[in-house]
Amino acid sequence: MTATVQAPPKTGRIVFPFTAIVGQEEMKLALILNVIDPKIGGVMIMGDRGTGKSTTIRALADLLPEIDVVAGDPFNSDPQDPDLMSEEVKEKLQQQIPLDIVKKKVEMVDLPLGATEDRVCGTIDIEKALSEGVKAFEPGLLAKANRGILYVDEVNLLDDHLVDVLLDSAAGGWNTVEREGISIRHPAQFVMVGSGNPEEGELRPQLLDRFGMHAEIRTVKEPNLRVQIVEQRGSFDGNPTEFYDQYRQEQEKLQQKIVQAQKLLPQVVLDYDLRVKISEICSELDVDGLRGDIVTNRAAKAIAAFEGRTEVTVDDIRRVIVLSLRHRLRKDPLESIDSGYKVEKSVARVFGLDIDE
Repeated sequence: MTATVQAPPKTGRIVFPFTAIVGQEEMKLALILNVIDPKIGGVMIMGDRGTGKSTTIRALADLLPEIDVVAGDPFNSDPQDPDLMSEEVKEKLQQQIPLDIVKKKVEMVDLPLGATEDRVCGTIDIEKALSEGVKAFEPGLLAKANRGILYVDEVNLLDDHLVDVLLDSAAGGWNTVEREGISIRHPAQFVMVGSGNPEEGELRPQLLDRFGMHAEIRTVKEPNLRVQIVEQRGSFDGNPTEFYDQYRQEQEKLQQKIVQAQKLLPQVVLDYDLRVKISEICSELDVDGLRGDIVTNRAAKAIAAFEGRTEVTVDDIRRVIVLSLRHRLRKDPLESIDSGYKVEKSVARVFGLDIDE
């Protein structure tokens, strides 16, 4: 038994529209594919300062359609999917207690640089647990991020242990907090987006490998494009509502396209021969482990679904493989060749393509 409750009126400020963002196609594609299939494993965005990384991620969260959540639940529990429900909601369902459902915007949770593990994972109030015999749990940022996007700016400056905790939750879809023999777990399925500036230090290779995709962004060099970006920003700051209205139709069209892709994804097939070729490329590039193969397979299916097709083509693979593999290659400090170029060269050889195609 469920009852739909009207969500409170939206009072949030207007966010810069995703469809208005000029350039940075690599980053936009990686983000959209992760929204279509969160199991791709998130995106690491590396690039210059002031290139609109956080603007783009906020715009993506704003673009996504509203989701059904159980009213008053701190974990954004899904009223239909048991994998995305908190234990309390499951118990209510078992006892056939009716659930109130509200529609809610997809959350984009910003992780502050100085965040502690307690703030991220949540805390258990031991005193209350011992004196009252109840599991008193104070949810953290991972609870808030369930079914949403978790954005970690300057991820390369974050404590490695904390990055590990975040990536474990993102991969497993659950967060477990244990203290003094009391254990609490809750769903934590989110798209993890990390960003950083290479000048401020690299992420350890074993942590970098855990991100599904790696997008590189550069400052736009063409003067006319730079002028366009500056003018757009000025128009938006001057009158956000009017500026947003210009892009409303495009926003709705892209939102619809993402929703259709999510529905179509389970039907997309990737031919066995193409899967073998993907693994051949990973093997030739000496990629450690099998994450590279898995992510490329998933991303190729997601891009086919995004374009409304149920069969993956060689071109789909070519468009996602650099994003999926460039950060998994072993770096030779003396080498000046971009790892993306190495991936493209290998793809061209295995598939018999011209590298400039």
